[in-house]
Amino acid sequence: MQRRELLAAATALAASASLPAWAQGYPAKPVRLIVPFPAGGPTDIMGRTAAKAMGDKLGKQFVVENKAGAGGNIGTDFVAKAAPDGYTIGLSAISSLAIAPYLYSNVPFNVEKDFVPISLVGTTPCALVVHPSVPFNDLKGMVAYAKANPGKLNYATSGIGTSNHLAAELLQSVAGIKLTSVPYKGSSQIVPDLLSGTVMMSMESSLATTLQHVKSGKLKAIAVTSPQRSKALPDVPTVAESGYPGFEVETWFGLVAPAGTPQAIITQLHDAWAAGAKTPQAQTAFDNISGNLRVTTPQQFAEFIRAENKRWGDLIRKLGIKAD
Repeated sequence: MQRRELLAAATALAASASLPAWAQGYPAKPVRLIVPFPAGGPTDIMGRTAAKAMGDKLGKQFVVENKAGAGGNIGTDFVAKAAPDGYTIGLSAISSLAIAPYLYSNVPFNVEKDFVPISLVGTTPCALVVHPSVPFNDLKGMVAYAKANPGKLNYATSGIGTSNHLAAELLQSVAGIKLTSVPYKGSSQIVPDLLSGTVMMSMESSLATTLQHVKSGKLKAIAVTSPQRSKALPDVPTVAESGYPGFEVETWFGLVAPAGTPQAIITQLHDAWAAGAKTPQAQTAFDNISGNLRVTTPQQFAEFIRAENKRWGDLIRKLGIKAD
C-alpha cells in the first residue's frame, strides 16, 4: 500500500475504535432527518437536498420527516429528545436556535446543552419588498418618508419574533424610524395582501416567495439584508450599500444532532454534507430557492450559534418583545 493509503486506513481505524460497539459500521440503517417546517417550502427543499447529498456519500438512505409547528420548535424539540445514536438528526433554523429562547417563557429544549452542531447548511437574505404605489423607489427614500410620516408606513411580518420581524425592528433601530408592524400567521398569507396594497411593505425572509412578482413588476424590491447582493436580484442594493454599513441579517439553517452523539458520527455526517454540497445538484437546488449554500465545521457552527444568540437575545430584551 502507498503511504497515503496506509494513513487513510489508520485514520479510519482510529475513528472506528472511538465509536461504541453499537455505532461501528455507521450508518447501518436509514437515518431520519427532521425538518421542523411544512413540506414544499424552502426549508424543506434544503433538508431534502442535504438528505440526498449525505445519503449518496454514506451509502444509506436519509429519510426526511416534516414535524412542523410552533415556529420550528416542535421538530427541534423532537431532535433534542431523540436517542444520540446518529439515526435522528435535524435541520433547525435561526427561529429555534437563536430567537425562541428569548421570545418564549418556556422553550422545551436548551440550545447549548441539548444539541451537537454539525454544519451550517444554508442562508436566505431578507428582502424589503414594497407595493408599487408607495412614493419611493429605494431605501433612502423609504427612510425619508418614514421620518416625515412616523408610523404611517406599515409592514407585514410572518409573526412576532420571526426573523423578518426582527430584521425590520433592527432596521428601524439603526435608521431611527418608526414603522407599524402587521403580523400574519405565515408568509403565504402576506403575498396576496401585499399585491393588493392592503399592506405597503414586507421584510420577506425568503426571496422565493415574492421573486416572480418582483420580476413581473407587481412588487418592488428596494433592498436586501445580506452582506452581498442576491444572485436572484443583482440590481437590488444591500441595506449596507444603501447607507447602513455593517447591517446584515440572514435567515439561516443548519444540521444538528442530539447531545451525546459520538464525535466520530458527527464527523462522518459533516464530511458527507461537505462533499455533497459541492455537487451541481445541490447548488442548483439552492439557486432555485434563492438560497446560499453553506458549509462550516461543527466548531464554527457552534460559535456562530452562540454569536447569533447574543445578537438576537440582546435585541429582543432591548425591545421587550414576548410571544407568550
